[in-house]
Amino acid sequence: MRISRRERDVEWGDCDPAGIVFNPRFFEWFDAATAGIFTSIGIPKAELLTRFNCAGIPLVETRARFLLPSKFGDHVVIESGIAEFGRSSFKVEHKLFNKGALAVEGFETRVWTARDPVNPGKLRSQPIPLELIALLKGVGA
Repeated sequence: MRISRRERDVEWGDCDPAGIVFNPRFFEWFDAATAGIFTSIGIPKAELLTRFNCAGIPLVETRARFLLPSKFGDHVVIESGIAEFGRSSFKVEHKLFNKGALAVEGFETRVWTARDPVNPGKLRSQPIPLELIALLKGVGA
């Protein structure tokens, strides 16, 4: 699995009144980290949508395990990769480290979509392009 790495400092606005990261912030960070996986292979999300005629990669399932707190001023590292490909869906795993220790594990399932040709206001799943899967797996890289 190809790993994309992002770093960030925990800001005051990321935290609850106790000074620890408000849990929904992790899901925002993981969403950005998923986009970062594509950027890491040279295909930023805007290009991903046009190059592969994709309408988006909506999230259909997510969960997380919170192991250690992260607080205002902490510097965290998020490592993300696509762990599994289906026909039109893929599973993403995120690991957030704080001071080198695993603090949060995140899991997502996303679906590759296109605009429905009959009703362009709707999305439908479509097979993930084999070229993209090869790039993400590092085949030929």
